[in-house]
Amino acid sequence: MAVVIAFLANIAVAIAKTAAALITGSASLVAEALHSWADAGNEVFLLLAERSGRRRRDREHPLGYGRDVYFWSLFAAFGLFTVGAVLSIVTGVQELFAPEEGADYLVGYIVLAVAAVLEGGSLVQSLRQVRRETARLDRDPADYVLNGSNATLRAVVFEDIAALIGLAIAAAALALHELTGIAAFDGVGSILIGVLLAIVAVLLIQRNRRFLVGTTPPESARREVLRRLLVHPAISRVASLHLEFVGPGQLLLIAAVDLVDDEAESVAAVRLRQVARDVEQHESIAIAALTLALPDEPSLEV
Repeated sequence: MAVVIAFLANIAVAIAKTAAALITGSASLVAEALHSWADAGNEVFLLLAERSGRRRRDREHPLGYGRDVYFWSLFAAFGLFTVGAVLSIVTGVQELFAPEEGADYLVGYIVLAVAAVLEGGSLVQSLRQVRRETARLDRDPADYVLNGSNATLRAVVFEDIAALIGLAIAAAALALHELTGIAAFDGVGSILIGVLLAIVAVLLIQRNRRFLVGTTPPESARREVLRRLLVHPAISRVASLHLEFVGPGQLLLIAAVDLVDDEAESVAAVRLRQVARDVEQHESIAIAALTLALPDEPSLEV
């Protein structure tokens, strides 16, 4: 839902900013228009990410399609860098060397104010989703946005925050241009917006890379999974535990355990498979693979 709202808001804002940029000739507004078009294009990638990542695992993809979310989100971040950041900086540099006189500043201010309302509404919706998810997971909202496994939500929140900061920069540049008559302020504003977008894009690229390569959940999540294993009636101890994200909120679990009773190998295999199915009932465990622990392996404790 957050992605859809952000997409609709960015399309409306991009059209308004483009019209205002054409009327005023402001480089900062051109940069902001590029920013919004880049964001709108990125939302398409994020929608593809959510749709692709929800597919069920099959024989060809035994770990599921969850990492597709990070693949498409990586494209979105790269698009923000190339379309938003690079073109905004180029526009700003061109304005410094070949400044254009601004006209009808009021139109620019009105468009920036409307854009702020729309972007603010999108951010509020995104933060509501963050609060819902962090309340369920008992995590700090800021840490969840920065380091959590939900790549599409992180991208929307970062883009909305960057959009509001960019609007403030554009408004300041437009005002300074109007007050001083120096068009270079517009060029500097465009460059600053480009740098802001570059920082956000690089941060998003780095985060998506972590999850594509493979990363583990926070220690609190690991302790919770270990606790759930130890309270299972069929498990007497856990000797090893490996957790790795295979998609947003989805973990691969590999553990070596001891069963409560000593049983024949065939019976133990059946019980292990049943315990694994029980563990997979938890919403955050996509796949559980359990093996028997060796007698001399130390036990893990919560």
